[in-house]
Amino acid sequence: MPESAQPIDFAGLIREGDLVVCGQATAEPLTLTEALMAQAAQLPPFRMMVGPVFSETFSAASPNVSFRSYGVIGTTRRLARAGRLEVIPSNYSAFCADFATQRHKADVVLVQLAQSGGRLSASLSNDYVIDAARGARLVIAEINPEAPFTFGAEWPEDVPIHRRVTARRPPVELASTPLDDTSRRIASHAASLIADGSTLQFGVGRIPDAILSSLSHARNLGIHSGLINDAVVDLIERGAVTNAEKGIDAGITVTNQVIGTQRLYRFVHENKAVTVRPTSYTHGQGVLARIDRLVAINSALQVGLDGSVNSETLDGIAIGAIGGQLDFVRGANASRGGRAIIALPATASDGSSRIVANVETVTTPRADVDAVVTEWGIAELRGCGLAERARRLIAIAAPEHRDALSAQIRKAAG
Repeated sequence: MPESAQPIDFAGLIREGDLVVCGQATAEPLTLTEALMAQAAQLPPFRMMVGPVFSETFSAASPNVSFRSYGVIGTTRRLARAGRLEVIPSNYSAFCADFATQRHKADVVLVQLAQSGGRLSASLSNDYVIDAARGARLVIAEINPEAPFTFGAEWPEDVPIHRRVTARRPPVELASTPLDDTSRRIASHAASLIADGSTLQFGVGRIPDAILSSLSHARNLGIHSGLINDAVVDLIERGAVTNAEKGIDAGITVTNQVIGTQRLYRFVHENKAVTVRPTSYTHGQGVLARIDRLVAINSALQVGLDGSVNSETLDGIAIGAIGGQLDFVRGANASRGGRAIIALPATASDGSSRIVANVETVTTPRADVDAVVTEWGIAELRGCGLAERARRLIAIAAPEHRDALSAQIRKAAG
């Protein structure tokens, strides 16, 4: 099918009540999503399913567009604050699987693809979009010459593409946030839990970046993660990541998404040592349990004194996501020699403690939590009773909050 260099006209393509699914994060097809938002006011009311958004595409969306997502990440926080984002509380693996089973059924799918030698690749993300496209009425592909061709994310021949356009914008980029003293202190503690030969999973943000940047001295690290970023390129080029001791996928960096800058995109382009695999593989419990020394590095908004982790809400408002946290925590716990690390600053931006008596939402249950790290140290929780957990967590809370937390424990004990 020939590609069009003209912006697409969505009139007649979008029907009232349609669910439109677009690529998430850096896989957002900007030429298509920007055109859709520019025309939205003239279209019948429709719904959009989005993941993390790192562009400004939806910031001033027409009122006749409603939004759904599995979390609040990136600029979707503005939609959430405006009451325009419905959050589906779901593990990332289950959310993606729901498209495969048609529990979530897309009507229209917008996707960014890379092309090389006549082959097409989903490029920067191998998530739920392909499964959404299998059952969609209309699939529109934006062929982006600046998107890297990645292995593992090849577009299936049996999934039709009904229309193609040529991208007018390069892929979205997300640069690393500059590190601060708190994140460096957290990283120094977390790094002590990561042995040579470990395989790493991590998310987006300053703390994962700080931890990765502290590991350049390590040897034979592996990567099996929901995402990779520019920091992974640093570790590979310095020889710290070889993927030699993972137990599976020897010599290969495995990810579900590629989130970074053009430096990362150039690195993964037609690089057979990097594979962008579907969620069923990157987050699958059977796969994760086969990886040796899997270290899951995740963050949180709060940790309760019993070890429960909240990564979703504060004051009843959704500002985070379940994402792949529980998938990887449980996978790391099942891995031979694995560790599940929850790393977070001890205080919030308003000075309140992020170590709390009780979390308001439980993302990861206390029974699954292994180690919690703040800038004040490490609380090893696995195998500990409730009183000992509280003692260890209070010890890594900010000093100014420790007395109040201890008093809350005494009061609860009667």
